[in-house]
Amino acid sequence: MSDSAIGGVAPIPITVEFTGGLEILFDNQRKYAISLPGQLEDGSQPNISYLVQYLVENLMKDQRKELFIMEENVRPGILVLINDADWELEGEEKYELQPRDNIVFVSTLHGG
Repeated sequence: MSDSAIGGVAPIPITVEFTGGLEILFDNQRKYAISLPGQLEDGSQPNISYLVQYLVENLMKDQRKELFIMEENVRPGILVLINDADWELEGEEKYELQPRDNIVFVSTLHGG
């Protein structure tokens, strides 16, 4: 997954935040400014599903991927906000990312 433009389409800059303990999985960093390709190899625009895979492959330092994803999607118990709105209102993993989107992953799980 490259940050460069495919077919001359400008990259999509977004902000990703992790809270509720998820930042531990991402090198204890709460906020990332990343740039995704504006168009994927199949001609589609990157969506939340693509972002989740990108995060796991490129930013996740912890090996316990099951704490963030389950069956190629965000695991239950993690709230996803797209520009401060619940992702369920935006189409969940199918939401196509837009420049300057702010995506927040919040763990609602409290373990013991």
